[in-house]
Amino acid sequence: MNYDLNGAPPAIPIGSTVLVTGISGYIGSHVADQLLQAGYRVRGTVRDESKGKLVRELFAEKYGDDRIETVIVADMAQAGAFDEACKGVTGVAHVASDMSFSADPNKVIPSVIAGAINVASSAAKEPSIKRFVYTSSSTAILMPRLNEEFTISTDQWDDEAVAKAWAPPPYEPDRAFPVYAASKTQAEQEMWKFAREKKPGFVLNAVLPNYNLGTVLSDKLSISSGAAVRRVYETGEVGVVAQRLGPQWMVDVQDTARLHVAALVDPDVENQRILAFAHPFNWNDVLACLRKLAPDRSWADDMEGLGRDLSKLDNRPGAELLRKFGRSGWTSMEESVKNNAGL
Repeated sequence: MNYDLNGAPPAIPIGSTVLVTGISGYIGSHVADQLLQAGYRVRGTVRDESKGKLVRELFAEKYGDDRIETVIVADMAQAGAFDEACKGVTGVAHVASDMSFSADPNKVIPSVIAGAINVASSAAKEPSIKRFVYTSSSTAILMPRLNEEFTISTDQWDDEAVAKAWAPPPYEPDRAFPVYAASKTQAEQEMWKFAREKKPGFVLNAVLPNYNLGTVLSDKLSISSGAAVRRVYETGEVGVVAQRLGPQWMVDVQDTARLHVAALVDPDVENQRILAFAHPFNWNDVLACLRKLAPDRSWADDMEGLGRDLSKLDNRPGAELLRKFGRSGWTSMEESVKNNAGL
């Protein structure tokens, strides 16, 4: 196992099977990859067999076809959707979510909550399941604020996003991000409520990543936030990307995945909201990294007026968990950009 438990046994046995929902996504595929590296078997949920085939081919080539399997869950909001998927596993990483960015809260939030509670309910039926990690989001605490100093802590919830998401219609496009943030906020809140009230046989943790950059495991799978750096690399400028994505914190997607593994295997990590915030950045910083990495390329000038995310937070707990993997802490932004661009 590539994680230092200081002689203690892992919370779930090495070689046992872990369920990863949304395994064909950017984060989900990396969670599976890190679990396989750590010596676990992985069962992943996909929405259709075409995605399942791609996932199995990717990981079977690296780890052998006896270490990876997929099951189809076409609608995670359907009651009992995860009953079969949870049978015989020891841990669950619920990564799947609605990434449609619809502006209508009725089309997003109830299904995200239902999906999370469905997985938790199925997991609670299985006495073999001892650990559950929920992939939340930085936006479950607060949406980014431009050029404003404020403090982020794990005691906070994004009530502002919830209020904006559920305000009366019309549902204009600028509501899409608050709806996404509210879905992560309310689903995570319901997960902690489930743990308090139902008292399942598993320990619940949550990982709250900000903007993920870094290695893309396969171009055939969803790369989500990993697409933006590639666009900047291909075009040589940040205009289109910077207009859609403001300054915030970044985290390497492999670090996000490692924190999921820590939440599943570390006996000392219990009932925690783990912040996955590595470095604050704007898109001029990405451009600066690319200029350094590819000095012979022609690059546009910095874009004026991007501003900064001035939020303050304590990201040392996450860095300490990463050191148990033999890492020095958070992956640098330059390394993440390099890997994301395929350099």
